[in-house]
Formats: sequence, structure tokens, C-alpha cells
Amino acid sequence: MVNMRIAIAGYGAEGKSSYAYWHNPENELVIVDEREIPAGDVPLDANVITGEGVFEKLDGFDMVVRTASLAPRKIRTDGTIWSGTNEFFARCAEKSVPIIGVTGTKGKGTTSSLITSILKAAGKTVHLVGNIGQPALEVLPSIQPEDIVVYELSSFQLWDLETSPQVAVVLMIEPDHLDTHADFDAYVTAKSQIAVNQLTTDRVVYNAANVYATKIAQFSPGQRLPYPSEHTAHVRGGLFYYGETELCDEDNLLLPGRHNLENALAAITATWPWVKEPSIIAEGLRSFAGLPHRLELVRELDGVQYYNDSFSSAAGAAVAAIRAFTAPEVVILGGIDKGADFTELAQVIKDAPNVKRLIIIGKIRHKLADVLRQNGVTQPVQVIDVQTMGEIVGLARQAAAPGDIVILSPACASFDMFKNFYDRGDQFRSVVQGL
Repeated sequence: MVNMRIAIAGYGAEGKSSYAYWHNPENELVIVDEREIPAGDVPLDANVITGEGVFEKLDGFDMVVRTASLAPRKIRTDGTIWSGTNEFFARCAEKSVPIIGVTGTKGKGTTSSLITSILKAAGKTVHLVGNIGQPALEVLPSIQPEDIVVYELSSFQLWDLETSPQVAVVLMIEPDHLDTHADFDAYVTAKSQIAVNQLTTDRVVYNAANVYATKIAQFSPGQRLPYPSEHTAHVRGGLFYYGETELCDEDNLLLPGRHNLENALAAITATWPWVKEPSIIAEGLRSFAGLPHRLELVRELDGVQYYNDSFSSAAGAAVAAIRAFTAPEVVILGGIDKGADFTELAQVIKDAPNVKRLIIIGKIRHKLADVLRQNGVTQPVQVIDVQTMGEIVGLARQAAAPGDIVILSPACASFDMFKNFYDRGDQFRSVVQGL
């Protein structure tokens, strides 16, 4: 007998994970997507409904499991709207498994990885899941009560989250995904779900310098832990501290840039209830050399260093990349417009004496060049209409001299020229390695 009729709404990587999780004789599953799905991409016995507007016609299902990027407001059903994230949190609560949730506009993956590295250095069994690429439901069967989950949470996963994590980490928040969220307030509201359902025994770690992270932290009834702070993690005299406890030299952090120093402070504060031994924290920091496509040093050639920061799909990420170095920089910007405000990026570039040239690509190239000029950017701006990464890298190489840095940090989405940011970064890496 069928107990539940379930619609799997959206059939990408997360949809496939949800289908596998709920696929059993007790459930009737139907894959629903607005796009056409290749026949070979679905199980042979699967029921599939596709077509424009299909998400608004889901009455008759007991439950609609939405993929992360599908806004709940776009679903019309007389059943329950659910998600893989909500299911995972509910099952972890049954096992009493603590979850450290991490959100923010940038730095989520790096901070989540630093948290994982510190906890593993302390001998903990840690499961790193979520937006970083590992579908959470796939690892759920292997999670034991004594384990710890680190969950990277995007605004899409947080939209309708019903259970907040025991430790909520809120990094820098700034406008992003405004092509999907109704406006910036809606984006911040979605992010706030990481804290609003916390208990008084829970903790929220937040970036004290960011007004939106601070606002989100106020929703939590739990303990509020700002960073950097003399009471939590901070840097003093080139050393990491937690309160008055000296931890280690900041050189134990191998990642460049002030923003990564802040990510490390968030990670130390988040893990402090489990890890208070300075040598273990130092080992955890040292053990993480960075994620692909996040200020990834590809190679040095003819005295020029090439950095792949393709994950930079927001203006703030490009700001952080530009500020990470003092050497002369050739910066590759551009892609497709997500409705972002580039004013701060333009101001940072204008005031950065080491930015020697900007190469602007993609559909947004003319709009972005106009914003830069309107904000007084005087560095050479090269607006190019090219089709290949080889042409882009070739122009950057011509503009660079020994001692310079070439950074691909687009500040925009990639879908105009590339499949995704992975493809964009992979192509950059491949071309640079082939020079």
C-alpha cells in the first residue's frame, strides 16, 4: 500500500539525492521539473512530469520535496512543502547529533572546511555536507550520535528551514542572488532562518563588523558570540587568541587575505566548545590549504602568479580577493548580471594602488565598465568580447610583468560563457597550466 505520494520538485544533484532517499515501496514518487530531462538521466521506472508552470500544479501530493534553488513561493500544492535540508535536520535531531550550520554571502565553504579541519584534528568524526557539494541525505545513514555535522547553508537551503542548528555561524552578509530573491530584505530574511528557531541552549557565532550578520544574530534566543572580539577569537600581535588564551601564530593559517583570517576566527569560535587545546587548533588551521576555485594558486610563470578565484560570483568576493595581496594585480572581472551593486567594488579598485589593469568579460562587461568609470576608477579598463578562456588568459598574460599577480575573480555568475563556476575555474586552471 502506498503511504505517501511525493513530488520531487527539481531534478538536479539534490533532486536525485532526494529521489534515492524517498524511493521505496511505501511511496509513490513523481519527478517534476520545468525543464526537459534527458531520458537516460532518470531511473527506468520513474514517473516524470515536465513543462513550464508545472510547479504550480502540484495539488494531490502529500509532500513536495523542493530542490534548494526552487523558491517555496513558486510551488502550489495542497500538501506539505519539504526539503532535503529539513529532512536531514529532523533525522539528526532524532539521533541527537549536533549540527554546526554556516551561512554568509562569501566564505561559507572555507569556514565550513576550517571548522571540519579543526574538529578532525581533535579526533572527532565529522560530516561536511550541504552547499559545499555533498548532498546531506546521502551521508545520513552513516551518521552516529557521537558525530558532528558541519552544514554549509545557502539562502536557498535556509528559505523554509524549520529547525536551526545548535551552532549557527553567520559570516559577512551583503546583496547577492537578487535575481532569485525578491529583494535584499528577502535574502536577509532567508538567511535569518539559521538562527530564528534556535533554543536557549544553542549558540550563534556572527561577524560583529557586519550589520546584517548582527541583525540575524539578534533573532537567536541562544548565546550570541561575536567575532572578532576580545571575549572570543581574535588576532593580537600576529597571534590567534580566544579570550585571553593564546592559541598559535597566525602563520598557521595558510590561506591568503584578511577575509580568510576572519573565516578562521569564525571557525575557532564555532569549535571552541569541543576544541580548546592551542596545538590542536594550530594543527587544524595548518591542515587546510584551501578549496578549489577560492584564491587557488594555479602556478607561477615568468615571475607572475596566477590565482583562480572563479567561485567569486558576488562583488564582495572580488573585493576580498583584491585586498588579499599587495603586489601589482591584473584582475579579470565579469560574467552575467545577478542584480548586484558594484559600487563598493569600484571604490575599492579606485583606492587600490596595486590594481594595474582590469579585464572585463561577459554579458555585463559594458555595464560594469560604466559603473567603474562613474565611480572614478582610473586604472586601465579593457572591455573584451571574447569566446574562450584562452583569449582571456592570453590578454592577462600580456598585461602582467614579473612580480605581478593575475586573478580571475569575476564578481559575477558564469552562465553566459561557461556551464558554472567550476567549469570557468577549471578552464582557467587548464589554460594557465598549459602556458
